[in-house]
Amino acid sequence: MSIRPIKSQSLAVPTIEGAGVKLHRAFGFSKPKALDPFLLFDDFRNDNPEDYQAGFPWHPHRGIETITYVLDGTVEHSDSLGNRGELGPGSVQWMTAGSGILHQELPRGNARGQMHGFQLWSNLPRDLKMTAPRYQDMAASDIPLIEEDDGTKVKVIIGSFWGQTGPIDGIAADPQYLDISIPPGVKKTFPLDTYRRAFAYVFSGSGAFSDASAPIGVLLEKEVRGEEVNIRDLSGNRTLIQFDSGDEVSVQAGEKGLRFLLISGAPIEEPVAWHGPIVMNTPEELKTAFSELRNGTFIKPAH
Repeated sequence: MSIRPIKSQSLAVPTIEGAGVKLHRAFGFSKPKALDPFLLFDDFRNDNPEDYQAGFPWHPHRGIETITYVLDGTVEHSDSLGNRGELGPGSVQWMTAGSGILHQELPRGNARGQMHGFQLWSNLPRDLKMTAPRYQDMAASDIPLIEEDDGTKVKVIIGSFWGQTGPIDGIAADPQYLDISIPPGVKKTFPLDTYRRAFAYVFSGSGAFSDASAPIGVLLEKEVRGEEVNIRDLSGNRTLIQFDSGDEVSVQAGEKGLRFLLISGAPIEEPVAWHGPIVMNTPEELKTAFSELRNGTFIKPAH
């Protein structure tokens, strides 16, 4: 068994999307092969309704799948095919855009005005780019929860892990999507398929992954006043960790515990032609998609 070393680590960057939604982007719109099959990852955690309620009005997608995981608040969605629904706390939606869809997403906070969730974009291989759109919506109660004797908890959102299998299936990248909580001071090792690309995203607490030069999810800010040095813990700062090859990930939780997503998938290894919400294999296919969007033939009839 070999522990995956850290390839890189970085903080998610503040970004504005949709009709003015303030979010943090961990990666996306650059180096699309770096985490193949995954293209983009957004953290839309926010405590101020004014920063998210305008939402993401009608927009197209083609050639990808979007995975929305809601931790708190709700997300209302509707599309050009007549589908409507609401994602509540702990629920997940896997939308296969395939040949094309127009949809909108409207975040709604909880009773305290808080909204927290994530969206991941996964690429589709060439032979599935123009497949029929479909949804898989799963409530929190549908998602298996593994509880270890040491207090570690793992929600198996997608894929199989430690004898449990998530409810979403039939995904091209054969992904694994885990929500992991580790109690303070506990060290854990998690198996990963050697041939998958993998990353972790820390969103609460602190900890250190194997081969990391400093604790992940913790930034130490030194304030110097004369001879006095104060160190302020800035934990939970939306840290992305990209792993190199290996078949295990090892992590030590800090004094406040640690919560992170561990996501992996089989690389597609095909050319990527990408502009906004449409991802194809060639510039010609991309040009065709936007031409169809303009002339009203973007949405394909159901077969």
